[in-house]
Amino acid sequence: MADFISSLKSKFDDSTVLTDAQDMSKYVTDWPGKMTGKALAVVRPTSTEDVAAMVKLAFETGTPIVPQGGNTSVAGGSIPDDSGAAIVLSLERMNKILEISPAAMTMTVEAGCVLETLQNTVEEQDLFFPLNFGAKGSCMIGGNLATNAGGQNVVRYGNTRELCLGIEAVLPDGRIINLLSGLRKDNTGYDLRDLFIGSEGTLGVITAATMKLFHLPKARATSYAVVPDISRGLELLNRAQAETGGAVEAFELIPRVFLELVQKHAPQHHIPFENIPELCVLIEIAATSDAEAVVGEDGVLPISAKLEKILESGFEDGLVLDAVIASSEAQRREMWEMREGALEVVTAAGTRVGFDISLPLDQVHGFVDEMTQRAEAIMPNLKMCHMGHLGDGNLHYSVFPPEGESEAFLANADAIKTAVYGSISDFGGSFSAEHGIGTTKLYAMTNYKDPVALAVMQQIKATLDPKGIMNPGKLLP
Repeated sequence: MADFISSLKSKFDDSTVLTDAQDMSKYVTDWPGKMTGKALAVVRPTSTEDVAAMVKLAFETGTPIVPQGGNTSVAGGSIPDDSGAAIVLSLERMNKILEISPAAMTMTVEAGCVLETLQNTVEEQDLFFPLNFGAKGSCMIGGNLATNAGGQNVVRYGNTRELCLGIEAVLPDGRIINLLSGLRKDNTGYDLRDLFIGSEGTLGVITAATMKLFHLPKARATSYAVVPDISRGLELLNRAQAETGGAVEAFELIPRVFLELVQKHAPQHHIPFENIPELCVLIEIAATSDAEAVVGEDGVLPISAKLEKILESGFEDGLVLDAVIASSEAQRREMWEMREGALEVVTAAGTRVGFDISLPLDQVHGFVDEMTQRAEAIMPNLKMCHMGHLGDGNLHYSVFPPEGESEAFLANADAIKTAVYGSISDFGGSFSAEHGIGTTKLYAMTNYKDPVALAVMQQIKATLDPKGIMNPGKLLP
């Protein structure tokens, strides 16, 4: 280990190679603050060539590498274990925007670019990068790609995978693979780009990417709508998609339990209903044409009038019980701030068992009903929060204990997990939707992933990373 550190320090300066425990502290603890590991060193390269040199040296010495972006993972995927044998390879200093092409509607960026910085930069050119979630101010595009992150806009634009045209990556032996062409069509064999996206740093280090851009929406219409149940909420989504030509950017499911947690732990947020409803959805549609973005003679934006018409027809057909449409950008932001602060709110609520799951859209309602029955059999009076991205079937499902029964609840945590994972399988869903596997879902990978698919993944890992140095202990059991 000492020889490895000496070799690193002989090649790179003190700002690149950190070995002091205090300097390394922020890199070895995860965002929720629940997992802390130890690192041999933290290395912070400034170029792909530097990454390649570091990885090659690690390969030669068999030193484990933990790639890290903004360290916003909630699944334990971006921190080292407690052995102290691994280096953390932080991409934070590789934050250049290499090219923005309005003609091709693409941008090529280094992996350490912060998501919000990318959004703001392209918006200055009337372009739009739609990847969006609460951690946008600190997460980095490399980590977004490594976990195939999702967020609020997946219903219209897809996950990070769908937004990526090409990548550059450093392989476990230090070779650089350059797939940054930005081609929309490239039918020349295996799609190696997709192999690295979602691999959580277990096959190599993503160092740069070419991403799709879109026209910046000129206007948006946003509403909280109370719906009778999930199935009729889904009917409302399909109606909105049909009426807007697929312009629904977000369709978020927000149950009463979450709104009660907001009221208790984040009272600065305004709940837009006098009485907290059992279930509501946050709907946002967007317009890119001037025709829908210019205020009419009646003082109303056409896109807002379109949303209002959709909600009115929903009232008539029993799909909508009540609704509030944002009347200003400030009100729209207020609506979103409550939703984007969801992780902080449920974390503040204390003891819980949380899941990041996905289901076929037409099975979401059945899953929630089934889990209500299964949970009651495990422990009475559990509180279940089934909020999430209804537009793409992704629920951030949390189970909370009855008041004052945290100890008994934790004793039943494994039974709750088994019930949830079993229900997900029964309804044809996935136990990981957008947060990745990391270390927290290895049990699920072992017990619920198709065994043949898992075996193929292990073969790919063994072929590309024969020494097992890339993010060991993550993603694959």
